[in-house]
Amino acid sequence: MDPNIIPLVAIVMGISVVLVPVIGLTARYVLRPFAEALALAFHARGTEEAVQLLEQRMALLEQQLEAMETSLARLSEAADFHRELRALPHASQAHAPHTPLPHVAPGAPPNDARP
Repeated sequence: MDPNIIPLVAIVMGISVVLVPVIGLTARYVLRPFAEALALAFHARGTEEAVQLLEQRMALLEQQLEAMETSLARLSEAADFHRELRALPHASQAHAPHTPLPHVAPGAPPNDARP
């Protein structure tokens, strides 16, 4: 082994003992704002995407609610109509006598074509 290498290794190790912590602290203070800026950018992008997703879901829910309200209104109208139909025969039976419909044979011609 070369005797000149031992003092060179000692000098490098001595300088490393001092420079490694200095480089670490410098990197921490220099890289910290950069890392925070990157984290903020990624967080903002994620938040923007989440807001867009929530807006789309909200619009879909509003459409579904509107469709349900329309269906409910139609069902309510149909129920009212059926209620009126059920009430109508009872009122008409009290005022008019029941007249049976004339029986028409299945193969008979329509009224215009009868002799």
